Amino acid sequence: MENNNTQHGNIIAIITMMFLFAMISFVTNLAAPIGVIWKNVFSGTGSENMIGMLGNAMNFLAYLFMGIPAGKLLTKIGYKKTALAGIATGFVGVLIQFISGRFGADISGFAIYLFGAFISGFAVCILNTVVNPMLNLLGGGGNRGNQLNLIGGTLNSLSGTLTPMLVGALIGTVTANTKMADINLVLFIALGVFAMAFIVLLFIPIADPEMGKTTSNTVFEHSPWAFRHFVLGTIAIFVYVGVEVGIPGTLNFYISDASAKGAGLVGNAAAVGGFVAGTYWLLMLVGRFIGSFIGGNVSSRTMMIGTTTLGMVLIIAAMILGKTTTVSMPVFTGSSFTLVTVPIAALLLVLCGLCTSIMWSSIFNLATEGLGKYSAAASGIFMMMVVGGGLLPLVQNFIADHSTYMVSYIVPLLAIAFMLYYALFGSKNVNKEIPID
Repeated sequence: MENNNTQHGNIIAIITMMFLFAMISFVTNLAAPIGVIWKNVFSGTGSENMIGMLGNAMNFLAYLFMGIPAGKLLTKIGYKKTALAGIATGFVGVLIQFISGRFGADISGFAIYLFGAFISGFAVCILNTVVNPMLNLLGGGGNRGNQLNLIGGTLNSLSGTLTPMLVGALIGTVTANTKMADINLVLFIALGVFAMAFIVLLFIPIADPEMGKTTSNTVFEHSPWAFRHFVLGTIAIFVYVGVEVGIPGTLNFYISDASAKGAGLVGNAAAVGGFVAGTYWLLMLVGRFIGSFIGGNVSSRTMMIGTTTLGMVLIIAAMILGKTTTVSMPVFTGSSFTLVTVPIAALLLVLCGLCTSIMWSSIFNLATEGLGKYSAAASGIFMMMVVGGGLLPLVQNFIADHSTYMVSYIVPLLAIAFMLYYALFGSKNVNKEIPID
């Protein structure tokens, strides 16, 4: 009977972790579509695009401060308590964003929103640190644990697909009266899931694995920074996350902007922008699914070379063609695909989702290969580098404010060019003389 209760508790815990996997993407991907509201509030300032991306920047900036502490928190208080801390922090962060809507569409409301986005970033960082190993633990490790993580990753991508669509649909046509309160439904959903997950997890007994046995007597003569391929890999991760977020985030602004209608865009611009951005995340899901099948036969380096090359071609074509040509593009509306007329650049940039889908895992594998006992410290540093998802889109939208949307894509283009260099040359371990046992 006790074994049955434990198994039943584990199933509930697994389902809860799956919800949290989805919430990580849900909360992260709220920032860019919500930015459409603040972009409109501060229109005419000459920096509206960069302002619209500040919420995203604050969300990712939290990783810089919480990346390594989150790992230490995990070893100090265990998986369950760390997960509870992350859930509680997420609830507070989303609640602050909801409260910002009560202050109206002005600088005070915007400041409160940014603070809420920053707190939410702490939560997402903590949850990112705990959810993967916790699912592996609940699955008993091995193939079962890996399978649960793959299912969780799929839900994460699906959530990332639906979030900009839902926000875009709730915003509707962006006008001078559009405000945070218009997307309260999304925030209520987030608050409800966080509250439910906290209550469920609080009453489920979960045993933490034994930690610290091997590292207590291990001598670290060096650090991960002593390895050139790791140093270059951290830069690659930094720019990768900026590319992953910047491409759909800026595209959402571009489509939502009324000026995009000059290219023949039809329909509700804000809603279409959300659907287009959501389709990018859907293609990332497809790419990860395909990558899971070919990953056993194709090396990370080869996949990186192929996807970065294709990504550069797509971005260059988008920059050149811009909105001179329109196409009927199938976009995922959450339940089905619908044809909408968009600039051809939008279609080309959405296809980049297939390319970015496998880059994180490929870079991580290349950068940590041959690190041995330094791998754990490397993982914490990698989590800090996620801050690139906030900073690079900020730079990209600064350029968009002072030039054009298409010119701003020089930022992800250069970033992908660096990732191609890393795959070709920078990923080679030239420090094999360093002891790693």
